[in-house]
Amino acid sequence: MNKLEMTEAIFGAKISKDLSWECIGKEIGLSDVFTASACLGQNSLSKEDATKLTSFLGLDEEVTKALMTCSMKGEGTELVSKDPLIYRFYEIAYVYGGAIKECIHEKFGDGIMSAIDFTCDVSKQEDPKGDRVVVTMNGKFLPYKKW
Repeated sequence: MNKLEMTEAIFGAKISKDLSWECIGKEIGLSDVFTASACLGQNSLSKEDATKLTSFLGLDEEVTKALMTCSMKGEGTELVSKDPLIYRFYEIAYVYGGAIKECIHEKFGDGIMSAIDFTCDVSKQEDPKGDRVVVTMNGKFLPYKKW
């Protein structure tokens, strides 16, 4: 089973059981964002977590094995997504990326934010003028090595 077939099986079970990523994540002890990422084929799960997920969704061992397979991150994605929501993240990087980089360098020095030692949370902030999407990204600072 490849990652695409795995994702299709997981989405089929998720939809038929009317489950949210938050619900699935809580069941296996992971965040909703990381769980969705693994189910979309962008991260892998440990045998324990993959087994919990497939047992909860009623899926077979082939899906468990596929969830455990290391992913080829970003495979199958366009350079810039045409999906309006995903494109907005590119837009944020285009418009604010330089400013964010400047602020990180002022506060931490010359380096980068890890996308490996990283967490992300998506929450909803109710607002009478229109609900707000709150995305919190938390990555370890990695200074550039000097030699």
